[in-house]
Amino acid sequence: MFHFSGKRPAHLGVTNGRLSPPPRKPNCVSSQADPADTQHYIAPIGFAGDTATAMKKLRDVIDDQAGAEVIESRPDYLYAEFTSKLMGFVDDVEFYNDGKAIQVRSASRLGYSDLGANRKRVEAIRKAFAG
Repeated sequence: MFHFSGKRPAHLGVTNGRLSPPPRKPNCVSSQADPADTQHYIAPIGFAGDTATAMKKLRDVIDDQAGAEVIESRPDYLYAEFTSKLMGFVDDVEFYNDGKAIQVRSASRLGYSDLGANRKRVEAIRKAFAG
């Protein structure tokens, strides 16, 4: 099999309550992008109740996703790498619980277009989280 993992980006994490902005390439979605930017914007994941319960539930959802490996997990932040089965492409997916919603950023490390893979992944996670 191929393995096109690339290097883990240095700009991951939360700075001043924000995840990194999406790059200009159409291979990233972010709930903190400008909502007018329909190429990159995706809604945050809503939750009811306390943040600890929401993050535990999110961790359980991520653990059940194919190709996912949680790299970092804190009370308000979760970072996972998702590796595609066929070619071994890696996407970096971050979640930040700001106390009101779970902000999300999902980006491909390599290439220009992801053919909508990051958006589909976030929507699948949203659906599993709500279920």
